[in-house]
Amino acid sequence: MGSSSLFAIVFLSWVFFISRTNQLQTYESQVLLQLRKHLEFPVPLDIWENYNGDLCNLASTPHMSITCQNNSVSELKIMGDKLGKVSEFYGSAVPNQTLSKSFSIDSFVTTLTRLTSLRVLGLVSLGIWGPLPDKIHRLYSLEVLDMSSNFMFGSIPPQISRLVKLHTLIFDGNFFNDTVPDWLDSLTNLTVLSLKNNRLKGQFPSSVCRIMTLTGIALSHNELSGNLPDMSTLSGLHLLDLRENHLDSELPSLPKGLTTGLLSKNSFSGKIPEQFGELYQLQHLDLSNNFLTGTPPDVLFSLPNISYLNLASNKLSGLLPNHLSCGDELGFVDISSNRLVGRLPSCLDTTSNNRIVKFGGNCLSIDTQHQHPESYCKEANMEKGRSRGEAIGVLVGVIGGSVIIMVLLALGLIILCRRYRSRGCMEQHTSPKIVQDNSTSGISSEFLANARIISQAAKLGSQGSIAGRVFPLEELEEATNNFDQSSFLGEGSIGKLYKGRLENGTYVAVRSLTLLRKYSIRNLKMRLDLLSKLRHPHLVSLLGHCIDGSGQDESTASRVFLVYEYVPNGNFRAHLSESCPENVLKWSDRLAVLIGVAKAVHFLHTGVIPVCFSNRLKTNNIFLDEHRIAKLSDYGMSIITEEIEKPEAKGDSSKSWHITKSEDDVYNFGFILLESLVGPIVSGKGEAFLLNEMASFGSQDGRRRIVDPIVLTTCSQESLSIVISITKKCTSPESSSRPSFEDVLWNLQYAAQVQATADADQKSDATSQNSQP
Repeated sequence: MGSSSLFAIVFLSWVFFISRTNQLQTYESQVLLQLRKHLEFPVPLDIWENYNGDLCNLASTPHMSITCQNNSVSELKIMGDKLGKVSEFYGSAVPNQTLSKSFSIDSFVTTLTRLTSLRVLGLVSLGIWGPLPDKIHRLYSLEVLDMSSNFMFGSIPPQISRLVKLHTLIFDGNFFNDTVPDWLDSLTNLTVLSLKNNRLKGQFPSSVCRIMTLTGIALSHNELSGNLPDMSTLSGLHLLDLRENHLDSELPSLPKGLTTGLLSKNSFSGKIPEQFGELYQLQHLDLSNNFLTGTPPDVLFSLPNISYLNLASNKLSGLLPNHLSCGDELGFVDISSNRLVGRLPSCLDTTSNNRIVKFGGNCLSIDTQHQHPESYCKEANMEKGRSRGEAIGVLVGVIGGSVIIMVLLALGLIILCRRYRSRGCMEQHTSPKIVQDNSTSGISSEFLANARIISQAAKLGSQGSIAGRVFPLEELEEATNNFDQSSFLGEGSIGKLYKGRLENGTYVAVRSLTLLRKYSIRNLKMRLDLLSKLRHPHLVSLLGHCIDGSGQDESTASRVFLVYEYVPNGNFRAHLSESCPENVLKWSDRLAVLIGVAKAVHFLHTGVIPVCFSNRLKTNNIFLDEHRIAKLSDYGMSIITEEIEKPEAKGDSSKSWHITKSEDDVYNFGFILLESLVGPIVSGKGEAFLLNEMASFGSQDGRRRIVDPIVLTTCSQESLSIVISITKKCTSPESSSRPSFEDVLWNLQYAAQVQATADADQKSDATSQNSQP
């Protein structure tokens, strides 16, 4: 063969190869463009529209990335702005968050499966809705599948079990409403299983316990019930998150390598297993809001790595020994709302500056203001000791008696209505005579009938629901030296604030409000009673009030004084300022404050019916107590001020209390996040300036320029990125694009966990270096 013929063959082969390669790239590019069309042209993919080059060469953004290998798409990640399952409290999706009715998830997945080399697929918050088709298994190379925060429902298709290379499966924040699949053990390489925030029901599948590769299981916020199996065989498991389900067994043995166990808000019963004392890697354990009994094991407090221990709101009883030892890393302990007696062990003494301990609602011989009498715990334990037959008999008797009473009341009401129909019976029914209800919740019949406002604590009949005290004006004048300037703390948009000292030595903060118009004392008192019952660890408690009618008309008020607990350690903004370097908070402490405030606002949005919006969220309305626990002030003022400025609403008064939307609180909280990142908003740097500056967060140089140096030197980049991302979402100009407070809280807690891990790693590295000769 001549050289010219050989050259021709090589040339033609080269041309054929190039054309074949280009054809492959063009084919996959067309598939990507079809996917964009299926997804109804989401904003993160706008860059694809007029791009003439190879899509594999596109620069990645926080919302879109494409990775290619061998001229095929191997990784595709798209994050949209549709919120998916906004919150379990809303019950349904926010309008306009799903793709249109013409969207076909079957056609979408059919197109998607043409990218046969995909190893990593992330399709988050894109409004995808419908049952996930079986044909998803055609992506046989998948190693990571994340389709969280969408609107998929029905069953998780069993054909996913054929994706044998899969090591990460995430379907968080959808509406899957069947059982958790029992074929998951077919995924022998699975390390992360996350199905949070769905509507999955049935029992926890025992097959999960056969996946030896698992490092993380997250099935929280579902409707799982029944037993939790023994999980001790999962030797590699580090995270177990089963919060807010209906699991009602005794606690099983857990893996010895577990670092985070979140089992709160279930119905677990029985004693805390002694085996938990062998979890030497455990850092974070939350068993709160269950029905656990007995005395907690001593060793639980002294585990070498435990930093967070929450046993609150159970039925734990007995005596904690004085010699109880606490681990060096233990920074937070909550044993409140149980039935513990005796003295508080010295290692749980709250005078320690580096450990937060909550112990209210027990029968401990300390801080009697927030403790039940010892007889309460003894009676509760005696009640627990009754035989099951007696308990059932009592229950049947109570139910039977209640039914009889309800029938008699109904008959009486019918008779009254017939007798007084000409006098307007229904009107009398909606405005009953004021009668005090002596139920444990402390809520009057009038309050329930008219306002229909009831906190979660009251619904549960909690003895912790404390009614606010009515203060005489003379007592407040004496406490504040007749509201002297020396007692003046400041003036905000809703009145002046004074520091006072009551006769018993207690310091209080007194806010003086001048009402813009005469207002019904009865109606105002109803609202003040509500505010005084809002009790949360991260709210500044309203201790009471004083209504001043100025003597002109005993039925109307012109001034009101609100008496709050005094929080001594200044506001959050002062702890972000470089003017007092010794008080400036490092990043982990700022996260703790933000988490506390987010929990408080989440409670105001979901723990009260109707909810409290417009909560004046600003850094100078967040105060820190002596242990640097965050407490939100000026919350719920719309209940008073807005109602004062307009006539009483007719009909359902609860509707008029929805003054602003929750998205407004989210937006304002976004600026609290922003100040936590960059420092206090100073003169000349208003909202518009900061929103423009947020573009700088996208690069390392930009972050170094705008982020507070204290943050940069004390944070991990991953933790910082999580908070920057949620800050951007909170301050979105479109209110419908902002996340729920539940989402905000989850992201902050995740950022704190990431930071804690980074701090522990850094400490471990430093220790190992110091130990070297």
